[in-house]
Amino acid sequence: MSKSILITGISGFIGRNVAAALLKKNTLTALIRPGTDPRRIAQFKDSVTFVPIDLTDIPALTAYLQDASFDAIVHIGALRGGRKYPRSAFFDANVNATEQLAIHAKETGAQLLFCSSVGVLGAIPKELPASSKSPRQQDNYYHFTKIQAEKIIQNYVLYGLNAAIIRPAITYGPGDRGFPYTLTKLVDKKLLVLPKTDVIIHLTNVELLAEAFVKLVDNPSPPGSEFIIADNHPVSLKKLADFINQELRGKEYPASRNIADSWFSLGEKIARLLKNELWISRFELISKSWYYDSDESLKELKHSETIPGFRSVIQWYKNNR
Repeated sequence: MSKSILITGISGFIGRNVAAALLKKNTLTALIRPGTDPRRIAQFKDSVTFVPIDLTDIPALTAYLQDASFDAIVHIGALRGGRKYPRSAFFDANVNATEQLAIHAKETGAQLLFCSSVGVLGAIPKELPASSKSPRQQDNYYHFTKIQAEKIIQNYVLYGLNAAIIRPAITYGPGDRGFPYTLTKLVDKKLLVLPKTDVIIHLTNVELLAEAFVKLVDNPSPPGSEFIIADNHPVSLKKLADFINQELRGKEYPASRNIADSWFSLGEKIARLLKNELWISRFELISKSWYYDSDESLKELKHSETIPGFRSVIQWYKNNR
């Protein structure tokens, strides 16, 4: 049965993939930041109703929601970590806007699906594999805001909100220029330096993530459910670098690019002294393992393996370099 859905974050990588999947059976209204580049939403211009409201503009969001009604709200939009905005903007977009959507969903009986992040468990979890029961870590302000948003949602669940929290690991797929694209580019330029100790990482195929949203819209989970979405198995970072290089050059990535772990520790310490959250994250992601227990979440989803699934990123990179 077709549902009316309000979606945020449609101009981003995850949002546009989720929106495309939802549109196969549903009608969508999307909140977008005023002044959004039309090219970022061009594929939806004839199929989605756009409402220009910035998530940091809480009065405008509240006013719009007063007269709106939907079967479901898919909340993906957020200010991502590393961007140069004041903390007040991060808090409004990631916490206060989430609360307004939660209030509206509770009052109207709509289902709320909130896209959080495995980052609430820390960039590097304290236990491996990390699960929904693992300790939360406020290791940067972005993760802090996601933790606060999750707390708000679970509080409203106690008073009748029908909501589920989805925590994807770092996503990959064609069209994104985040960590997977950067990893591919560094391998291509022979600039990726890895620690001698092997690092195990856990990524999420964006198609798998989109499927998770679709299934939860079609078959809502018990209120307050939490799902970690990641590929079927984690992967060795060295093996992933080898796979990328094989696809680009037909051979393994040079072992000469492996250096002592101590250099990464030094780089991370310097980044922490400079209070540069972006560089702290960069050093951590390629020098420490991070993987998750996603068995429960994957029971109803198709299996996805990073190798060979990552080939879609490599092919998109080759077409656009």
